[in-house]
Amino acid sequence: MNMLRYILTIMGIMASAMVMTAQDSSTSTLRRGSSRNRGAKEKSEVTTRMQNRMEQPQASDADLAWMRVIYRELDLRKDENAPLYYPEEPTVGQESMFRLIIRLVAEGKLPVYEYLDGREVFTDQYRIKVKDMLDRFHIYHSEAKGSTEKNPRFEIHESDVPATEILSYYMIERWEFDKRTNRTRTVVEAICPVLHRSDEWGMEPVRYPMFWVKFDDLRPYLSSHNIFTSDANNLATCTYDDFFQLGLYKGDIYKTRNLRNRSLVQMYPDADERKHAQDSIQASLEHFDDNLWVPSLEELQNGSKKAASKEKEKVTASTDGDEEKEAVEEDAKETKRSVSRRSNSKKKTTAKPAKVKKPKKAKASSSGSATRSVRNRRR
Repeated sequence: MNMLRYILTIMGIMASAMVMTAQDSSTSTLRRGSSRNRGAKEKSEVTTRMQNRMEQPQASDADLAWMRVIYRELDLRKDENAPLYYPEEPTVGQESMFRLIIRLVAEGKLPVYEYLDGREVFTDQYRIKVKDMLDRFHIYHSEAKGSTEKNPRFEIHESDVPATEILSYYMIERWEFDKRTNRTRTVVEAICPVLHRSDEWGMEPVRYPMFWVKFDDLRPYLSSHNIFTSDANNLATCTYDDFFQLGLYKGDIYKTRNLRNRSLVQMYPDADERKHAQDSIQASLEHFDDNLWVPSLEELQNGSKKAASKEKEKVTASTDGDEEKEAVEEDAKETKRSVSRRSNSKKKTTAKPAKVKKPKKAKASSSGSATRSVRNRRR
């Protein structure tokens, strides 16, 4: 009897263990399936968590000691900005930044704002209706599946996207000095694609700024697209977001925020003066940190040593220059003397012989009468 009870107990334990194993396997299978679905969803869409992680830190005005807003123009025909333009036609896993932007705008995932030429306000009041924008720039489109009046969505064929006409971007930068971290940082605030389109007469292309996009809204999508940045490396090791965060772009300053809302072209009509102003603004931004701190004693000593060494180099260079100048002058004098000696010797060899004076002939008598002979003289 005890043996039978023992056998039944063992069988009960084994049965419960098998049930628990089956439950664990079914639970793990459901979890794996849900994780796959979640991964696919995160890959196709930007989650709120990713959006919050990609937002750039913005300090309040109370934390900032200095800020300057800079407007740049990124010319995509320059080699530094070429990664934003190519490929012209989309390939497997590769598309230009404008194709990415216009696709997100058409799908209703990316809000766009009106271009106000220096008075940009990124609020719902100045948000652009996508259909009006597409009609304004003559971009053919059709309503996508699931489009509603509240959330309109559109489809644009790849051949109708004017990617080859987007030859530049306008960009707003904020240069900030944060008192909390005692550092200067550069923040990209917004970006605007510029359409270069010629008229029917084939004249010089006219620039049409299309819309502003907040960089914080665009950044999560840029971080998931790898791009080529060099012909020497055929691996796409950089993303669009890295391209902007690392400052790999190159753009000319065409405006700074000012009270009169004037561009540099209006302030400096002359091209040379405008170029000098652009270089001066860029230098002041890059060397802003150098003028903030009082140098330490060690830095002062190093600076004095460097100044002394530079002064010594100048003195040495000037002494060497004087010696070299004296040597050149001495060589010139010697050359002049040798030329003078050659000319004198040549004159001596080619000199004409002195004339020998001939004895003068006796002058004949001026008297007209004949001279009598002494022998025939009568005595």
